[in-house]
Amino acid sequence: MTALYRAGEQDDLCAPFLAAFPVDSVAISTLGDPLGSETVGASDDSAARWDEIQLDLGEGPCWEALDRGAPVLVPDLQDTETVRWPLALHALRATQLGAVFAFPMHVGPIPVGAVDLFGRASVSLRPSVVEDAVTMTGLVARHVLHRALVRTERAEEGTWNTGSSSGRYSRREVHQASGMIAAQTGAGAADSLLLLRAFAHTAGRPVLELAADVIAGRVDFTDHDEHE
Repeated sequence: MTALYRAGEQDDLCAPFLAAFPVDSVAISTLGDPLGSETVGASDDSAARWDEIQLDLGEGPCWEALDRGAPVLVPDLQDTETVRWPLALHALRATQLGAVFAFPMHVGPIPVGAVDLFGRASVSLRPSVVEDAVTMTGLVARHVLHRALVRTERAEEGTWNTGSSSGRYSRREVHQASGMIAAQTGAGAADSLLLLRAFAHTAGRPVLELAADVIAGRVDFTDHDEHE
């Protein structure tokens, strides 16, 4: 888990899961708004394919996990009777996949995507292991959202100040708004700034403009805080 705390922009986010859990493959994907649906990390070609099946069909354990806001645990895929994603179940079974465990990624109220852990054979995860996977997924969610926002900001403006944790947004209004978001949601300072940037990205608005609305009380993040 330490590797995820220290991960930089280019570090592999899948490897820590392989090291920590009795699974064979890992895939990380963004799903739906605001980041779009795509595989952003896969430990191998099989993981990429299993993730692609779910993205192509628009259903599967990753979608269910994000929709429910809770892990979806299928220790024996070949013997499960689930009907929540019948098309994906059929397609995944055809690849002889044995087990899949999907964990939703959220940063505060922002839906990010899911982390899927795959087993070639059936395998069960102890409750303590599931808790560890949930914690690690929370760390990955922040990395994925941050990386997506950085890519967008670089593409739009061609600049990014990597010398500060708040980058080019180190201005009084933004810090004040971040503090208000922290008070409203219970998030830490870094996550509050991430939420501000993510909401601005989703709304297609400048961060400073949204920060002004937060300070003026026109935008209240308490109303959006449904996953904390």
